Amino acid sequence: MPRDAQSRLVNEGAVKEAGVTLTSSCASGLARRIIGGWGVSMHIGLIGGIGPAATDFYYRRLISTFASKKAALELTIVHADTPTLLSNLATNNASAQVVIYTRLTNRLFAAGAECVVVTSIAGHFCIDAFKAVSPLPVVDMISEVSRAVEKRGLKRIGILGTRRAMETRFYGGVASAEIIPPSGQDFDDVHQAYIAMAASGVATEAQRLVFNTVSRKLLEENDAEAIMLGGTDLALVFSQQDTAFPLVDCAAIHVDAIVRLAIS
Repeated sequence: MPRDAQSRLVNEGAVKEAGVTLTSSCASGLARRIIGGWGVSMHIGLIGGIGPAATDFYYRRLISTFASKKAALELTIVHADTPTLLSNLATNNASAQVVIYTRLTNRLFAAGAECVVVTSIAGHFCIDAFKAVSPLPVVDMISEVSRAVEKRGLKRIGILGTRRAMETRFYGGVASAEIIPPSGQDFDDVHQAYIAMAASGVATEAQRLVFNTVSRKLLEENDAEAIMLGGTDLALVFSQQDTAFPLVDCAAIHVDAIVRLAIS
């Protein structure tokens, strides 16, 4: 059988087993890796630093999950700048951010990475443009969260995060449920608290109070069934085991999808 035909067969089986939504370029990269040896983990590339707490969350969860599966983790992390991302987000300068991602992904490629992950929900504001030019296949958080929400059968979900993530209702990426942002002053308070927390990598008590108070309002006054952590740095404030209400933890969903892909 020709090698390209083998690639297509391996590709289809691996993607089905992994249960991860892939671009065609990502699927091809996976196929090439698996042909080289079944059971060998894919080398993961992370664009980190946006913000520091999110990078820490991805790193720790990948380490613990790979360890629990007795699989070797191949990982390289490059650093992006949080203030620059937030500036590009505020001005909707997708092209400038894509240039940064592409430059960093070239470093990951040189290091041997086979997929790239943007460890920021705010950083997904330009994800479609980045996927179109990325030197490596991109594991897209938005499609993975959409899949997870549909699987859970949730229909009304409150969201916390940056202004852009909230006002676009998670970039319009979840079709199976209504995404409900905070209203009025609550909307501005959440955005400001999140931006300050993401830049510093630390959650203050005042910021925690904002997030928890607004979450309760979304649940009690807007009939939300769960709260979407629409910013990866919200891992500083919320974890499902320590939270009394249901969460849609986008970063955790993203990491779990990366693991499935890497060890499929």
